[in-house]
Amino acid sequence: MQRLKILIVEDETITAMDIRETLEEAGHAVTDAVCSYEEALVSIGKDLPDLAIIDIKLNQSAADGIVLAKEIHLQYQIPVIFLTANSEPKTVQRAKEVTPAAYLLKPFRPEELLIQIDLAWSYFKEKQISFERYLFFPIQNKGHKRIDLNDVLYIKAAGSYTEIYVMNEPKPFVVSINLSNLSQYFSSTNFFRLTRSLLVNLKQIDSIEAEILHMKAKTHWIAISPANRKELLQKLTTVKTKPVI
Repeated sequence: MQRLKILIVEDETITAMDIRETLEEAGHAVTDAVCSYEEALVSIGKDLPDLAIIDIKLNQSAADGIVLAKEIHLQYQIPVIFLTANSEPKTVQRAKEVTPAAYLLKPFRPEELLIQIDLAWSYFKEKQISFERYLFFPIQNKGHKRIDLNDVLYIKAAGSYTEIYVMNEPKPFVVSINLSNLSQYFSSTNFFRLTRSLLVNLKQIDSIEAEILHMKAKTHWIAISPANRKELLQKLTTVKTKPVI
C-alpha cells in the first residue's frame, strides 16, 4: 500500500483521533485534522494532501462537508471520502452529485476505511493515466489554451506564480498558482520535482552536463547543482561505462 498524505475534516475530537491513529498505524501521513470548511481550505492551501476524509455534518462551520468537497473539486484534483453518520436519502443524493470516492457510515471499521482509501487512490491514479494527456490553461483575455503534457519542457516557480515552458512556444505560460498546487496536474512518472522551484519533464531532456541540463528545445537549458544532477541520473536509465576519449 502506498503511503499517502491525508487530510481529516472531522468536528468530533475523539473520532478525528481514531481516524488519525488508524491512518498513521497503516503508514499514511496526516497533513492536518480540522473541524470546519474554512480551516480545511486554509490547510489544503498550505499543504496539498493526496486525499481527504470528510464528515458531512460540520458544527460551527459556514458550510457542510458536501459543499467543502465541491469546492475542493473545483480547485484541486484529489479524491474525497465521506465518513459520516448521516444516511438520509436526501443527503446521500447530494453527496452523489460531488462524486466522492467512497461514502462510509460511522462508526467506521479501520480495515474498511483503509481498503476504501486504497481503492480510491488506485482508481484515481488509473483515471489520471487514462485521461490526463492534456490540460487547458487560462490565457489572459483569450480564454483557455490546450497544452499537451508531453510538450511541456519544465515548470518553474516564480513567487506566487508559476511559469510553464512548452515546446515551440516563445514565452512561458504564466499562471497564478504556486508550483506545489500546480504539480498535482503533472503527477505522471514523466515529471520529476528536481528542486522546490523546478519540475522537469524527463522525456524532454536532451543531455546532462556537470552543471547544465539541456532540453530537447535547443534554446532551453537549466543550471543544476551536482547534487541535483546525481539525483536526476538516478531517475534515468543510464549506461554504466566510461566515455571514449
